[in-house]
Amino acid sequence: MPTAHPLLVDYVKRIERARVYETAVKTPLDYAPRLSNRLGNEVFLKREDLQPIFSFKCRGAQNRLAQIPESSLRHGVVCSSAGNHAQGVALAAGRLGTRALIVMPMMTAKIKIDAVSALGGEIVLHGEAYDDAYAHARSLAAQKGLEFIHPFADPDVIAGQGTIAREIVTQSDRCPAAVFVPIGGGGLISGIGVWLKQHWPKVNVIGVEPVDAASMQAALDAGGPVDLERVGIFADGVAVRRVADETFRICREVVDETIQVSTDAICAAIKDIYEDTRVVEEPAGALAVAGMKQFVEHSNIENERMIAINTGANLNFDRLRYISERADIGENLETLIAVEIPEQRGAFLAFCTALGSRNITEFNYRYTPNERARIFVGVSLSGNRAEASNIVDSLQASGYRVLDLSENELAKLHVRHMVGGPVPELENEVLYRFEFPERPGALLAFLEAVGVQWNISLFHYRNHGSDYGRVLAGVQVPAAEREEFLSHLDTLGYHYCPETDNPAYRLFLGTR
Repeated sequence: MPTAHPLLVDYVKRIERARVYETAVKTPLDYAPRLSNRLGNEVFLKREDLQPIFSFKCRGAQNRLAQIPESSLRHGVVCSSAGNHAQGVALAAGRLGTRALIVMPMMTAKIKIDAVSALGGEIVLHGEAYDDAYAHARSLAAQKGLEFIHPFADPDVIAGQGTIAREIVTQSDRCPAAVFVPIGGGGLISGIGVWLKQHWPKVNVIGVEPVDAASMQAALDAGGPVDLERVGIFADGVAVRRVADETFRICREVVDETIQVSTDAICAAIKDIYEDTRVVEEPAGALAVAGMKQFVEHSNIENERMIAINTGANLNFDRLRYISERADIGENLETLIAVEIPEQRGAFLAFCTALGSRNITEFNYRYTPNERARIFVGVSLSGNRAEASNIVDSLQASGYRVLDLSENELAKLHVRHMVGGPVPELENEVLYRFEFPERPGALLAFLEAVGVQWNISLFHYRNHGSDYGRVLAGVQVPAAEREEFLSHLDTLGYHYCPETDNPAYRLFLGTR
């Protein structure tokens, strides 16, 4: 058997003696026939969504607690988490007969609080964000003599996650071409990568991150861990601002490549996994499949065996609508376009005739007292993104002015739900997108923070069942007050993005 890298020999030994099965189960490595057929490769899914807490996190938590001496364990443990790690710690602590203090941000969804409480965890709500909860958990550990259980930057946690790879090797009759692993803080891929490189030196270990939370790729580019200025929150299970020094050290040795995927691609992967397993993954749980699909598309690899780690299925039910909405775009089954048509009878019929036999999935229109009407249209595709370009070219050849909005986040999040037409007499309107922690009274708190000095002229709010709410707001701000207004926004503490120049706004909502 090949020798592991000298820096990683210790981890191979830790994985060999890891104790995870007091709470975790050996999960199946399932063949995915539909994905295999579509991708032209032999696809297997490692089903960590079938763990008792529906997530791999119970492995690392159990192994970490199992290594704590009895004299220390009897005092209890503490962790900070808003999700699966909290459940893993609570479950392991309950099995070992010790208390688990779980510090969660105040914005944590009730479904997650209830899940941890049901496992016997003692909930402490503290702070607006994870960093606040983490600092408080560290403080409680020092004050009360509790063992702190880190979600990823701990050798025993990393070794516990590495048992996934140990199972994969025993479940496989040969080395695959690639294994795809989600990356958040890096603990999962560190443990998996160590074991795979020890037993299958030629396998490609490929990490997958959301494009807006790529903390490991940022670390690899910089030569060490760095803080991301902002982290996207859709795949909240991997929304980590900075990877750990230890996980970076390991990943630099065992990870062959990282891939970054979009929100739409993640939603499409959730749908793909459902079609093969009838299980709805959480966004972080579907990352590996999203990365696999992107890898196959760009590399043209065929007839190879590939494995994706399905890491978890703890999804708030009310997020399904949003995921379904975005999945077709991510799967190239729908394109969104803005089109100008004559404001006259028969124009819609003529437009549909120009589209031919293609199915229209959405049509948003409001009368305007002008010669040209602007419509927001969804059109079905057959799974080929090039088809969207052909539709645009065909319509333009027929004399229509067309704008492809499929990659326009403002259009996908807000405009498609609120097309109402520009307001010619409205003056000094500026447009911003905001995100704020979602909790009872959050929308009221946001409006109070914005204040009453400037008039809100447009407002759209969507709650996607996640920990953050999203608002699109138009505000009337005279040019002389723009600097003061921006200074006020900076003091609110909410992430915001200017959208006044977005073409979707200009076409459908803005002033003329």
